[in-house]
Amino acid sequence: MAKPKPLRVGRVSIGGKRPVFILGPCVIESETFAWRMAKKIAEACDSEDVDFIFKASYDKANRTSVRSFRGIGVREGCEILSEIGRELKIPVTTDVHSTAEAELAGKKIDMLQIPAFLCRQTDLLRAAAETGRAINVKKGQFLAPWDVRNIAEKLIAFGNAQFCFTERGTTFGYNNLVADMRSLYWMRDSGYRVIFDATHSVQRPGSAGDSTSGDGILAPVLARAAMAAGCDGIFMEVHENPARAFSDGPNQVRLNDLPKHLRMLKAIHAVVSGRGD
Repeated sequence: MAKPKPLRVGRVSIGGKRPVFILGPCVIESETFAWRMAKKIAEACDSEDVDFIFKASYDKANRTSVRSFRGIGVREGCEILSEIGRELKIPVTTDVHSTAEAELAGKKIDMLQIPAFLCRQTDLLRAAAETGRAINVKKGQFLAPWDVRNIAEKLIAFGNAQFCFTERGTTFGYNNLVADMRSLYWMRDSGYRVIFDATHSVQRPGSAGDSTSGDGILAPVLARAAMAAGCDGIFMEVHENPARAFSDGPNQVRLNDLPKHLRMLKAIHAVVSGRGD
């Protein structure tokens, strides 16, 4: 299948000559926190000359425990993200969980993210497609790489071909995931734009009893492997202090470490794409 045209998300292209990075904290812990993280990540990306999309969730609808922090809500969250995007001149993305949320977010957000657990929900895909926004579909932990074709056909049937897929690991027994780098090749070979989610791929779902644990130290390792295997970009959740994160702390990359990871990943992409020294 022919290589798809780059997907434009604001000033950023997914599938172009430059790798794209989707970066940000797991959840909007507060408005002040979201602004602080966005500014610091933007500074790091500007310093390293990389393209990025800012990501943060207004609601974590699939938390393990009823006692876990979920977020600040769709209206407030989308307004905060929209203002961040306008002021910092960066594209923003967040996940939507229902048709109503897709409609609301579609008015404010540059790229709508479909959560992995909801990737086959036809009504949600239709609602997201009808906003006309770019769409990033997280491949479900339960799907084979070639199964995303059915999702792609739905989105195209609903009038939106502006989408990409994100590989985020596959269920491997109980409380564990495995990242199969072959998946990146197979999905790209099928003609789709592909992102690799390094931080969710190192999760250990539900392994802490009432929360999800993970091996955050391995996220940069998998990101390097994915960039070498060939993908259009890397998704990494970033936090100023992962140990104190309200959600997914064990898997997030420390903000202070972000520049060195970006330099390495940018260099790997240059070599793989034939633009290295």
